[in-house]
Amino acid sequence: MSKQIIHSDQAPAAIGAYSQAVRAGNTVYLSGQIPLDPASMEMVAGGFAEQAHQVFKNLRAVCEAAGGSLNDIVKLNAYLTDLSDFAVFNQVMAEYFAQPYPARAAVGVAALPRGALVEAEAVLVLA
Repeated sequence: MSKQIIHSDQAPAAIGAYSQAVRAGNTVYLSGQIPLDPASMEMVAGGFAEQAHQVFKNLRAVCEAAGGSLNDIVKLNAYLTDLSDFAVFNQVMAEYFAQPYPARAAVGVAALPRGALVEAEAVLVLA
């Protein structure tokens, strides 16, 4: 099976040895997105909610570059440096997804790249 590399200028460029996403068949594996502004490659201003919004905007850009949308995501993994932000994460996520929601995991972590408070990765299935 061949793989296709997905890239969007509307999402932050990779800050390591990875692609924004890789398509294999009709499945797209989206790398983790942190709340970097794609134009400046700097963390967005504000707190957890602002960071979560930027993460979903970045994921949406990569989904669209792959020919899909956030609603094509079947699995989402979220990483939070403080699980007390879990309720806010749920509220922000509900603004970007329609029911039925994807399967999801939320994991508390000690730290994320560039001091981010949240990161999310996903698996997208295209029709």
